[in-house]
Amino acid sequence: MKKWLIVLSVMLAVCLCGTVSFADAKKGKIDGKKEFQEHCAECHADGGNTVNPAKTLSKKDREANGVKTAKDITGKMRNPGPGMTKFEKTAISDKEAKAIADYIIKTFK
Repeated sequence: MKKWLIVLSVMLAVCLCGTVSFADAKKGKIDGKKEFQEHCAECHADGGNTVNPAKTLSKKDREANGVKTAKDITGKMRNPGPGMTKFEKTAISDKEAKAIADYIIKTFK
């Protein structure tokens, strides 16, 4: 009986965690940090730039290159310059791109 109670408790905990995650995803809550790690960190680890060191994600470098707002960042994601991967809406949705841009502005000062 005690084993059943433990097994049932574990199963219930797993189901509740899955439900909470699903509810967050359904509400449109996107983790900008997670999306950045998945799509951007390979070239922009710690806010740097492995392709063009003059174009880091620091506020100073972003602004020197005309990138001042989240909209500017998403614009660069959609239509980048030489050396950067172009991210179509099919690869990164507008909501994901906005979450990434907000994360960049908040994180790399």
